[in-house]
Amino acid sequence: MNTITDANGRPLIIAVIGGSDPPRRAIELAEEVGGELARAGAIVACGGLGGVMEAVCRGAKAAGGTTIGILPGDDPAGANAYVDHAIMTGMGYARNAIVVKTGRAVIAIDGAYGTLSEIGHALGDGTPVIGLETWDLPQR
Repeated sequence: MNTITDANGRPLIIAVIGGSDPPRRAIELAEEVGGELARAGAIVACGGLGGVMEAVCRGAKAAGGTTIGILPGDDPAGANAYVDHAIMTGMGYARNAIVVKTGRAVIAIDGAYGTLSEIGHALGDGTPVIGLETWDLPQR
């Protein structure tokens, strides 16, 4: 199995962002993405709650991967059941910037304005973003 790593041989962390109430197709896509990332040896980071976040973690865990949930609140019990490492920020939506800063790349699946803000943070920082059934933004 090929493992994607950084220059120091550590597994890459890939942030996956998306809607909290997505359609079924986005859930299936997120599970598939989580599984593929885990099989490639990446660590999955997300916002740690439901919807796309839960689905990507479920897919990663089913494939033997590791997940990080960066939570908006102060209670680790708020994390979905598939989060291995819950990071409580107490920052509400401001934690979106931390989610995308955590990943070496960002994959956006579905989503509304919170996802759009995360895409904006990532692009503003020069972090590569892959969009799957999400916002259609012009290339610059």
